[in-house]
Amino acid sequence: MPSSRFATAAINVPRSKRFELSVKEGTLPIAALKKFNPVTPGTRHRIVIDKSQLWPGRSEPKLTKRIKSHAGRNHTGQITIRGRCAPKHRRKYRIIDFKRSRTDPAIVQRFEYDPNRSTFIALIKYESDGELSYILAPRDLAVGATVASGDEASFAPGNAMALGSIPDGTEVHNIEMLPGKGGEIVRSAGAAARIISKDDKYAILKLPSSEIRKMPIGCMATIGVLSNDQWRNRRLGKAGASWWVGRRPQVRGVAMNPVDHPMGGGEGKSSGGRVSCSPWGWYTKGLRTRNRKQFSSKLILRRRNHEKLGLASINTGGW
Repeated sequence: MPSSRFATAAINVPRSKRFELSVKEGTLPIAALKKFNPVTPGTRHRIVIDKSQLWPGRSEPKLTKRIKSHAGRNHTGQITIRGRCAPKHRRKYRIIDFKRSRTDPAIVQRFEYDPNRSTFIALIKYESDGELSYILAPRDLAVGATVASGDEASFAPGNAMALGSIPDGTEVHNIEMLPGKGGEIVRSAGAAARIISKDDKYAILKLPSSEIRKMPIGCMATIGVLSNDQWRNRRLGKAGASWWVGRRPQVRGVAMNPVDHPMGGGEGKSSGGRVSCSPWGWYTKGLRTRNRKQFSSKLILRRRNHEKLGLASINTGGW
């Protein structure tokens, strides 16, 4: 039987009662890790996220659709994605509302696990017509809480509004790159960006990667830090678990033949004889992959590797 590595409030409560306890307390389940007894070599080092306090049933049928895995192949059967193209565990896709365009209030019904993303999701129900929707669950959201969108909403976790209406220093997630396009960045577990300052056109944000960039003040963002911040501390424990998430084994280029890789071949062990590269000859260390002519490059004030580049520092007010 698995044993929890970190203590939780409902660790001694049966699984059938844990969801009732979570709803009764009205709080988002604490992100905890679960470690298994070393019965087999695969479970000796395996550490997973404890999902016992989440919704134990199935997802909402109207907000779920079938997703088919192509295992990295195109229509002709050729492999077009090499590394992360293994046949994943069968799953269904949850339709998430990244735009948050409805301004009427909604009530949080429950929290669920989403196999397609690292953070938890919340099922909300709008009071006006009873429509259901999925949103990304922030860390401090509670069951029964009211969430809303628009500039008139309060500054509470789960509420979405334009960046121009959010005070400086607030942590936000699910940020739009262009107004009306829907949230595209800061959507993973435990992630949050901080608003540094604003002007008439743009808001300056510090992203989780330490990149500092401008965003139009009309872009929507959701207040709060995303849930499941213990995601980074999990361990798969065995090679089979990597196949479950769609990751194939990575073979070194120096272990291949010359026909398969530029660094392959040679008598005995070899260093490759050249700078690290891909099977097609692209440099794999330090090569710029971003289009220099892209307009949004002008909005980046500090890159995420600013220390290596030696760029001038920007006053972030201690953030």
